[in-house]
Amino acid sequence: MMSKLTISKVARRAGVGVETVRYYQRIGLITEPAKPAVGYRIYQERDITQLLFIQRAKTLGFSLSEIRNLLALGHDGCEGTQALASRKLLDIRERISDLEAIATTLETLINSCDSNRDQGECPLISAILTSDKP
Repeated sequence: MMSKLTISKVARRAGVGVETVRYYQRIGLITEPAKPAVGYRIYQERDITQLLFIQRAKTLGFSLSEIRNLLALGHDGCEGTQALASRKLLDIRERISDLEAIATTLETLINSCDSNRDQGECPLISAILTSDKP
């Protein structure tokens, strides 16, 4: 006989915490099973599958709102899924570009520290203090 899937067993099998399962229920990403008159709520294998889907989608950079959209589209929404994933890819590429610019700036500032050790003021701190960007 298969053991009943309580919230703790589902959370463990999906690799998340019990509070994560409860949070996903509160925001409507997964359905909360009905509470019996006596005992614990019993979950299904599909709940584990859905939790694993959410975790994998998060790993790909999707927000919980975007994951809600993916779940709503399901297997029949390939066109919508493709559009959502294409927007996510563009966003990720923009963030990569921004991070590369930040890395270049930091590298320049680090090198200015090496070449200005005897100036009395740290060029990196000075650059941060005088930056016009937050």
